[in-house]
Amino acid sequence: MQLKDILFIPLYLHQGKKLKRTAMRLPEASGERHGSLSLADPDQATSSEGKTLNLMIVGDSAAAGVGTDTQDQALVGQLLNSLQDIPSLKAKFAQIDWAVYATSGHTSFDSLRRLYVLASPPNPIDIMIVNVGVNDTKRNVSINRWRAQLEEIIVIAKRKFGAKHIIFPCLPPMAQMPAIPKPLNGFIGAKADQLDQVLQQVCERYDNVTYAPIDFTQADFKVDEMFAIDGLHPNATAYTYWASTLAVQIEGLL
Repeated sequence: MQLKDILFIPLYLHQGKKLKRTAMRLPEASGERHGSLSLADPDQATSSEGKTLNLMIVGDSAAAGVGTDTQDQALVGQLLNSLQDIPSLKAKFAQIDWAVYATSGHTSFDSLRRLYVLASPPNPIDIMIVNVGVNDTKRNVSINRWRAQLEEIIVIAKRKFGAKHIIFPCLPPMAQMPAIPKPLNGFIGAKADQLDQVLQQVCERYDNVTYAPIDFTQADFKVDEMFAIDGLHPNATAYTYWASTLAVQIEGLL
């Protein structure tokens, strides 16, 4: 923590309490949280031999689709749309079995606890996407605790769920969230950057664990146009772009 941050602590506390009190509360996206998507083209023969790609998404409000109305518009829906357009994926798999286990407000610890509670899947998970970090940032979780919980998530994902590939998306640009006032946004943004750096370090230490950066500067929209009406969560446009970048990552892993 820098000297200016120490001097600004009373202001940060005041702005944080006000934000918590006045922030718009958006619901999680409605719709199914699990299902199967056929990749077979009825007009063409397939060489996939009936193989199934098992996809699982775990995490917080962004993983639950807050900022959109339905799961079709949210991360999972947009990701499925992107994946079914990849020829190499359709050649290898006949269908995608998918599930979303995400809740608004969940931290890395909450997601870890959920993985402990969930039943073991009948088949190993091919791709597990774990989206955490925003709530850890807001709750000022320590670096050591953050690192330890990430590592525990990786261990249980591999041991209990047989996860072949684990993807951790990067933390979003919290300093640019319109709902967070200055100078609090700078303080929160710096904390998010710290956690994101640790996330990268943890991913580098494990086989088949991928850190997934999202460069919104390459998108067809400005960063301040990626947020929903609450100024905190992605909108449908941002989810679409995010999902397309994850689809490219998944194509490379598979």
